[in-house]
Amino acid sequence: MTIKAAVVGVGNIGSLHAGVYNDHPQAELVAVCDIVKEKADAAAQKYGCKAFYSVQEMLASGIQLDACSVATKGEENGGEHYEPTMQLLAAGIPVLGEKPISNKIAEGEEMVKLAEEKQLPYGVNLNHRFTPAALKAKGWVEEGRLGQIHMIHMRMWINNPVETSPWFHLRALHPHSFDVIRYFCGDVKRVAAFMMKGEGRTIWSNTQIILHFENGAIGHLVGSYDAGASYGLEQCEVVGSKGRFVLEDACEQLTFYPRHSIETESYSYLGGMRSFGETFKSRIGDWIEQLDAGVAYDGVNGSGKDALQAQRIIEAAIRSWETGTIVDVE
Repeated sequence: MTIKAAVVGVGNIGSLHAGVYNDHPQAELVAVCDIVKEKADAAAQKYGCKAFYSVQEMLASGIQLDACSVATKGEENGGEHYEPTMQLLAAGIPVLGEKPISNKIAEGEEMVKLAEEKQLPYGVNLNHRFTPAALKAKGWVEEGRLGQIHMIHMRMWINNPVETSPWFHLRALHPHSFDVIRYFCGDVKRVAAFMMKGEGRTIWSNTQIILHFENGAIGHLVGSYDAGASYGLEQCEVVGSKGRFVLEDACEQLTFYPRHSIETESYSYLGGMRSFGETFKSRIGDWIEQLDAGVAYDGVNGSGKDALQAQRIIEAAIRSWETGTIVDVE
């Protein structure tokens, strides 16, 4: 089966989605859609597919679609995901959305609910968990190689000078962080958050969030929009009773440290993946392959439900900082 796919929103990220669909042997990019006519036309010419300028127009055309990526943007990078996602799900089309699922919890809940009611696969581009290194580390956790999980240290930071809302840094960047945290350590029970405005900033561009998990583990996230790129994008360290692992920049370096031995186990660039930009291929490829295999609506890797739960952690952290209290994650 060839998955006939479309992409809504063909800016920088949407163009990456389009390229993966176009190159994947189990997919065919049949349409692109953007409210900016020039962007849609340019993408359609590049990939040899049809251009549309609204989701309604695309659906009304009768074109066959087996899947659609929604790579729109909007406020806090999630403000424009709701409407096209709801339109596509209502039409019976599986959706792979960009993160964050939405910058509003109520909208995220509606999208997840509609996908469940229609029993449609609904995923979100939580691409950090799809790297070969992350998959190997997850295998270590599931095999019990780390023993009982005790704690996690997560760091994610980049240079981003954009100032669009007080919570832009939290809502736009850290869906990735909290999805990785949940992927390795399970659901977060409660949080306590501290924030700082960087030099010359008007938004909360730096944060430290303390985490208490449902399974009793503890941890924290350090995040920033003010850190230099030379420091690396990301580091994830998960510590258990038998050992720990450190995962660098989502895919570049993975090392296991046994608790009672000096013999470490290290991997560099597993599967030939050398940089973060390549993670779109692994994530969207997994989406295509799951659809081709007939995945059930509740079996999607990196699901809308996963993305919604990451966003709930973020909102709990915002409430914690605003109130100066420890906040339960809903």
